[in-house]
Amino acid sequence: MTRYIDTRDIRNIVSRIGVANFIGELADYIESDYRRWESFEKCARVANHSRDGVIELMPTSDEQYYGFKYVNGHPKNTRDNLLTVMAFGALAEVSTGSPLLLSELTITTALRTAATSALFASVLARPDSRSMAIIGNGAQSEFQIIAFNRLLGISQFYLYDIDSAATRKLQQNLEGFAGIRLAACASSREACRDADIITTVTADKNYATILTPDMVRPGVHINAVGGDCPGKTELHADILRLARVFVEFEPQTRIEGDIQQMPAEFPVTEFWQVLNGQKPGRETADDITVFDSVGFALEDFSALRYVLDKATDLNIGQHIDLIPRPQNPKNLFALLA
Repeated sequence: MTRYIDTRDIRNIVSRIGVANFIGELADYIESDYRRWESFEKCARVANHSRDGVIELMPTSDEQYYGFKYVNGHPKNTRDNLLTVMAFGALAEVSTGSPLLLSELTITTALRTAATSALFASVLARPDSRSMAIIGNGAQSEFQIIAFNRLLGISQFYLYDIDSAATRKLQQNLEGFAGIRLAACASSREACRDADIITTVTADKNYATILTPDMVRPGVHINAVGGDCPGKTELHADILRLARVFVEFEPQTRIEGDIQQMPAEFPVTEFWQVLNGQKPGRETADDITVFDSVGFALEDFSALRYVLDKATDLNIGQHIDLIPRPQNPKNLFALLA
């Protein structure tokens, strides 16, 4: 039997343990999997691009589990009252191929993206960081704020979006969250002025310049989330030249990340190498560090593992006959007779 988790089940899990705790526990799963990076089969995601967006499959596996995610990215969808990103995924047993979990991953992807951002920042940002600018106040913004508050203790957030309604939405959603102070700004430059960390999480699928070098102070950590497919960037190339750049899986980020602007020999460091002590992370307080985030299958694998464990512990979800189980496995036709 396959455990099936729909959107109501994810809401139930989150309500039982709390959004911040969900993100914190999920970050632990993601860190654990990054620390055993070399035990995974890895590849860049398979992407089908169109003029309207992208549809992707993101697979990975270790010796025990095989996991994949289906996900899209269609910025224009909001005009038709549809989500920009929609996703589902599965986790299967490697030894038999049996699917153990079929789960929604739209809400879970938002949670794991935020958990990954905050995990990277907990290693790369200055330890005394206390404030963050968040440029782009759409569907991912609340999750990012809760994650950085939970994992790094960030309390002051400077907000900017070209759509002021998005900023008001964000303020309303997080009104009353203890330990979080929100300040709406008139421009991205104003939002970045006093920020220790800058998160860019914009949606437009084009070569954009959300940040320029004059907006970035020494010692800042940049969490560049929105540039995540070919033809879509957020950072001026000169920022990358000034910074030390960290990535999830280099072959994928070269195609999809902000470093697609840079020559093939431009140096980057994969995060697992920092976690395992093979390469340095931040070396001085004045370093500018960039997490060129595109989202990697390992993080969804971690999320699927976490969802399966929590759903099992809390007895949430249902078991479905996703795969037939004939009395005689050599006689599949008997199920139709």
